[in-house]
Amino acid sequence: MDWVLFGKFCSTFIAFAIPLVLVAYGGMFSEHSGIINIALEAVMIIGAMVGALVCSGFDSAVSSGFPSQLAMFISILSAGLGGAVFSLLLSFASIHLKADQTIAGIALNTIAPALFIISIWAIQGEAQTNIFLPSWRRISLSMLGLSSSSLTPFANSLLTYSLNYLTTIIALFLIPLCAIILYKTSFGLRLRACGEHPQAADSVGINVYKMRYAGVTIGGFLAGVGGMAYLLVVSSSFDGQVAGYGFLALAVMIFGNWRPGRIILAALFFSLFTTISNMTGVISWLPTFGSINEGAKLYNLLPYIVTIIVLIFTSKRSQAPKAEGIPYDVSKRS
Repeated sequence: MDWVLFGKFCSTFIAFAIPLVLVAYGGMFSEHSGIINIALEAVMIIGAMVGALVCSGFDSAVSSGFPSQLAMFISILSAGLGGAVFSLLLSFASIHLKADQTIAGIALNTIAPALFIISIWAIQGEAQTNIFLPSWRRISLSMLGLSSSSLTPFANSLLTYSLNYLTTIIALFLIPLCAIILYKTSFGLRLRACGEHPQAADSVGINVYKMRYAGVTIGGFLAGVGGMAYLLVVSSSFDGQVAGYGFLALAVMIFGNWRPGRIILAALFFSLFTTISNMTGVISWLPTFGSINEGAKLYNLLPYIVTIIVLIFTSKRSQAPKAEGIPYDVSKRS
C-alpha cells in the first residue's frame, strides 16, 4: 500500500469534513431556533473574507516575531465574528421585518459575492480580487516537537498535508461543545422550544425573539469559522468563492435530520466523495474517461450528484423543527 497517498487521502477526508460539520451545525442552531438559514454559503464567504484579511494583515507582525498561531487564532475568531455580524441581516429580516426567510437567505447569497468584490477593491485597490494567505498559516512539525524523520510515511503525510491547521484543533473542540450546548443545557432546551412551539415557549417566559437572534448569531459564527476552515484547506488565496460548500452543508444538515451525531456521519459521507473528486489525479484505480476531453473533471460533479440522490431518498423522512420558517407574532399567542 502507498502509505503516503493513504495519509493524504485520510487527512483530506477529515479536512473537508470539518468545515461541513461546522457550517451544518451553524444551520442546525439557526433552524432549531425557528429560522431557515439558506444563507450559509453567504456567511461562509463573508467569514472567510474577514478571516483572510486579518490573516494577511498579520504577515508583517509575524515576520517581526509575533506568534504565528496566535495570529491564526485571531484570524479564525475574526472569521467567526464576521459571519455572526453578517447573519444579523438574516435575523433582522426574518424576526423584525417578518420577511420570507427563504427569500431573505437567497438575497444574502446574492449579495455576499458582490460585497466581497466591493470590500476587497476598497481595501486592496481596484481589480485586486484575491486575498493571498501567508505561508505561516500551517502548523509545522517543529511546533509539535516532531520531525519528518521520526514519523512513519503515513503519519508524516497525515500531519503535513491537510490536518496541520489550527482550524482542525478548534473544530475538534467546537463540535462536541455545540452538541452539549444544544442538548444538555437549559439554553439549548429553550432554543429548541422556540423552533418547535414558540407560543408555548413564550407562555413560560422565554423571549422567542432573543432566542432566535441567538440561534442565528451562533450559526453565523460557526459558518464563518467553517468558511475559514474550508479556505485554509483548499487554497493559498481567496477569491470570494466557496464552490457551493454552504449548500452542501445545508444538505448535510437535512440528511443528518438536524441532530449533531447524524450530521457528523452525513458530513463524513459527503466528504468521502469530495475527497475523491479532489484526488482523481493521484488515485490510479479510478476510471479516467479517456474518450472524453478532460473527462476526469467529471469527478468534480460527484459530491453534488450524490447530494441530489441522497436528498431524493431521504427528504420524506426528514423531521425539521415544526415552527421553522414561520415568523412569530407575539400578539397571536394562544
